[in-house]
Amino acid sequence: MTKMKEIEINNLLRENIRTIKAYSSARDEYKDTSSDMVFIDANENPFQTNVNRYPDPQQSKVKERLAEIKDVSVSQILLGNGSDEVLDLLFRAFCEPKQDNVITLPPTYGMYSVLADLNAVEIKSVMLDESFEPKVTEILETQNDNSKILFLCSPNNPTANSFNADKIEQLINGFNGIVVIDEAYIDFTNQESWITRLNDFNNLVVTQTLSKAYGLAGIRLGICYASEFVISVLNKIKPPYNVNQLTQEKAFERLKNINDVTYEVDFILKQREQLMIQLSGISFIQTVFPSDANFILAKVDDANKRYMQLIERGIVVRNRTTQPLCENCLRFTIGTAEENKTLIKTLNQL
Repeated sequence: MTKMKEIEINNLLRENIRTIKAYSSARDEYKDTSSDMVFIDANENPFQTNVNRYPDPQQSKVKERLAEIKDVSVSQILLGNGSDEVLDLLFRAFCEPKQDNVITLPPTYGMYSVLADLNAVEIKSVMLDESFEPKVTEILETQNDNSKILFLCSPNNPTANSFNADKIEQLINGFNGIVVIDEAYIDFTNQESWITRLNDFNNLVVTQTLSKAYGLAGIRLGICYASEFVISVLNKIKPPYNVNQLTQEKAFERLKNINDVTYEVDFILKQREQLMIQLSGISFIQTVFPSDANFILAKVDDANKRYMQLIERGIVVRNRTTQPLCENCLRFTIGTAEENKTLIKTLNQL
């Protein structure tokens, strides 16, 4: 493994972000709310409701548990109100509105483009190839002096494949800005997480989530792993109490029970294997693409027609036919054993 040249990350930051002073909250100044102290500093309601105090702005317990599980430093972790907030913070830190651009690789997760539009940042798109892999040379030729972020979703949504590791490394080494690897589905693949390479590349940012494998989509907790410098910048610009107390408690509880998560992931993987075989036997399904995620992309004869037929029978899937390279494709999330049986039974009846 060759180490990349060091990029001067500070030069990538927006000018106002370099000099910004973070808001100091009451709980930043005194964090130990469990001790026998009188807290009359934060204008809180004094009556105990279990959530009458402001939450830990640095989510220390959750970060410490994640650091233990992922073998990284707490100072390399930022938590957000879903991965979308984490991604938005990256735009705010590095992309000057109406001046800078980001590069996306369609078909991919739609929020990259939404957030670019919200932040008035140009989007440069380089389509994946027919195997749903990045076109390394074209991507690197597309960047210019104002290209600040390259988004790689691996395993990719909606195509479900993991990108070739050598191609990802070429992109990290060759891109002159921040490379964000979105690993929302990393728990469903045998590919190694790029978290293990954080100390090799100072322009690498990895995002993960508790929404998928951990079954906590409802609490909205996104995770960012990066260099200490990048995390320190994002900490300066995040809202002071961006992760509420109930979310922190639920996340910590789930992270303590990793064996339960492992069991559920194993179950989903077994169901995925069965479902791929069963989908391949449906007469109007033309292609079932390989999957490293908790969903399967399949090409059918007429996606709009099949989508509506399933809706009429009470089954909601995702119609991806409008996405590049995904004409007449439906996306099926792996459900419970009973839900998967219902899906196959219904498809066979269409």
